[in-house]
Amino acid sequence: MKYQGSCHCGKVAFEVEGEITGALACNCSICQRRGSLLWFVPRSAMQLLTPENDASTYTFNKHQIKHRFCSTCGMHPYGEGTAPDGTVMAAINLRCLEGIDLDAIPVQHYDGRAL
Repeated sequence: MKYQGSCHCGKVAFEVEGEITGALACNCSICQRRGSLLWFVPRSAMQLLTPENDASTYTFNKHQIKHRFCSTCGMHPYGEGTAPDGTVMAAINLRCLEGIDLDAIPVQHYDGRAL
C-alpha cells in the first residue's frame, strides 16, 4: 500500500510504501514530548515529494538518528537512521499520514529512556 504524508503546512511531503502492521510509541525524552507513533520502513520505501532541504534536522545524545522536522510549522513527519544490520531506515510518524485509522493499529510501547 502507498501512503501520502506531510507536515502540517505541506512544506515537507512524502510517499511511503509498505504494510502498516504496528506502531511504536517510545518514551525517550524527545518522543514522549512530541507524541509520535512510529512505523519503521527501509528508507528506500520512502520518497520525498519536496526538496530534502525543506526538512530541518535535529540530533541529540549519540547523534545516530536524524529527527526531521519542518522549519515552518514545526511538525516532525519522519526520522532517519540505520538499523543494527546496517539497513538505512526511516521512522515514519503515522500521525502525519493521510487516510489511516490510528485506532486500528496495534501500538508497542518501547522504553527508550532505559537506553
